[in-house]
Amino acid sequence: MGLQLKPLAIDIRVSVDPVHWFLDGPEDVRASTYLEDCATEFQLQGLELDWTCVTWDGDLRHAGKQWSCHDFRGSRWERVKSAERQAYLRNAYRVLLTRARQGMVVFVPAGEAEDPTRDPRYYDSTFEYLRGVGLPVVE
Repeated sequence: MGLQLKPLAIDIRVSVDPVHWFLDGPEDVRASTYLEDCATEFQLQGLELDWTCVTWDGDLRHAGKQWSCHDFRGSRWERVKSAERQAYLRNAYRVLLTRARQGMVVFVPAGEAEDPTRDPRYYDSTFEYLRGVGLPVVE
């Protein structure tokens, strides 16, 4: 989850120091309020933040009336066939979407037509679904 977000300067491979990330103020580059480093669902499990920004990658895509689960392997996306792995992926997003106490922004990238790993179709249907269920669009 998230490796295709590097072109957007979102690198989930960076391990945050929880003491600084959760507790320090906006003057510290290690703090979440500085918006320098992001945390994954594993680093947020069981914790809450006042405000969050969830980035939705192409691994969980809305496709018609259902969700389509994918895993990025090597240089391409592959459909997740295992029901257990699909449930795991949906749960990862559930965790991310339940961490905010006061509010959240859900960021769905536009994609990049010239990059087959970030095809806009991977993101557009999810964006439209989220907008359709009432999430306001911030422009």
